[in-house]
Order: sequence, then structure tokens, then C-alpha cells
Amino acid sequence: MVQQQQVPGPVARSQDLAVELRRRIHSGEFVAGMRLPSEAALAEEYRVTRSLVRGAMAKLARLSLVHSRPRDGWVVHARHHAQEFDRMLSFAQWAEAGGRAAGGMISSRERRAAGVAEAQGLGVRPGERILSFTRVRTLDGLVVMVERSAWAPWVADVVDGMPDDVASTTAALAAEGITVTSGRHRIEAVAASTQDAGLLGVRRSSPLLQVTRSTATRDGRVVELGVDRYRAGTIAFDVNAGESTRALTRPV
Repeated sequence: MVQQQQVPGPVARSQDLAVELRRRIHSGEFVAGMRLPSEAALAEEYRVTRSLVRGAMAKLARLSLVHSRPRDGWVVHARHHAQEFDRMLSFAQWAEAGGRAAGGMISSRERRAAGVAEAQGLGVRPGERILSFTRVRTLDGLVVMVERSAWAPWVADVVDGMPDDVASTTAALAAEGITVTSGRHRIEAVAASTQDAGLLGVRRSSPLLQVTRSTATRDGRVVELGVDRYRAGTIAFDVNAGESTRALTRPV
């Protein structure tokens, strides 16, 4: 017996349509990377106005389920990928391992005095000059994370000489003979600041996944203190717990 395809009924609000489209995405009817039907087609299918469709799409975009591409319309966002903590990978290496293209752009650099907590973390005196920068990271051209890093003075000149679009600071440091081999991470949920919202294209106070980290060389010399803030739905972290304690590692 052939089962007839259910015809969607009319919806009254953009929230209702967003829930229905989200169901179709999660069910696999609309897969990652797929171009969704046009706003006009969805409006006809659900017997609603295009403005209501547009409102529903905006809600899905804020959930990182879809994004808009010029001339392509709305496209289903790739499902978030998990980063495991059982081996040392840079952001670029992790992306490449998953068949994705990592990118980034340093939006600001500053030479400034280290605060008390920074000085303690980097092993320098409070007030000593350090380099800090803010960088926006992308996966497959889509903005997923804003990274803020403070660098120890002994690597500052090397880092400051890197181009704004450096793909991996870890690889660039390795090319200069500075190999990052360990790190510590703390993961927590935070709300997007005004600056985060502007850099990530989300609303202020949107939920973000924050990873606070420090990285060091094999001999324990601290290289960097960083705070990474990811858009919701773009990444997950897998931790394999065993009998022994293991450092959580993922430098950028």
C-alpha cells in the first residue's frame, strides 16, 4: 500500500512555521548544505505570506540551523561537529580532519600591559607588555567563533609578524621552531556581548559556548592565554574519561 505524502496545513505565526521547518531539518528531509525551497515556494506550500516565511527563517538562523547565501537563498547549516580532547589539534587541523575549510581574520591587535590574572597565567610581571589580538574564525566560509588571545612576550614578535588572515597560529609558530604540545581548557555557556554580537552576526545576549584556554610548549613554557566564543550549534566537545586524569587540549 502506497502511503500518501502529508500536505502541510496553514500556519498562523512565524514561530509555528519555524517549528515545522526545524522538524523537517532534524528529520533529514532537508539535509546539511541543501538549498531550501524559495520563500515564495514555502509561502505557497504553507499558504502564508512571504513576510511570515522570512520571519521563520530569521528564527532558524538565530538557532544556527540555516544561513543565507547571496543568490542561493536559504541553506541548511552543516550540523555541528565534535572536537575530541584525546589528542592535540589546532583549529585548522581539526577542521581539515573533518573535511572542512578553516579560515580567520585578525580584526585588532594591541600591545598593552598585562593584567594581574594575565601576568600570573603567562608567567610575567604585572604591567609587562604583552600582545593581544581578536580574531574571527570561520568554517567553510561561515563565521563560527571569535577568539581573543594574549601572548607571552617571548613569542609576541613572531605572532605580531603573522598576516591578519593567518590560517593557524599553531602551525606558524611551529615553522619558527615553537611547538605547542599541551593546553588546559575550561568550557562554559555565556551570553554574547555587544562586540561578540557584531563579530558573530548574532543578537546581543545570544547563547555562546566559551572555551577559556592556555597553551604551553613541551617544557611547560606558557605561550598563550585565550578565550574562544562559539556560536550555538556550531561545535561540541567530546571528553573521554578514564581512570587517569588527562589534560584537555585544543590550541588554535
